[in-house]
Amino acid sequence: MRLRFLATSSNAGSCPSLYETDTGEIVVQGYRLTDEEALGQLRDVLPGETFVVVPRSLLAGYDFTV
Repeated sequence: MRLRFLATSSNAGSCPSLYETDTGEIVVQGYRLTDEEALGQLRDVLPGETFVVVPRSLLAGYDFTV
């Protein structure tokens, strides 16, 4: 799988960041969600899934619908 960097809202260029795969999927880099109350509210979590937190401003400029 190849990744193409799309954007970041970090001044240091690390995270949070967005990438697009060569198959058109979006990869999100951010801090892992660790708040137990929030994790308890997630539904239909599959083995191996994880959740990251990114600022809304990072996603505001993108329309991910095809």
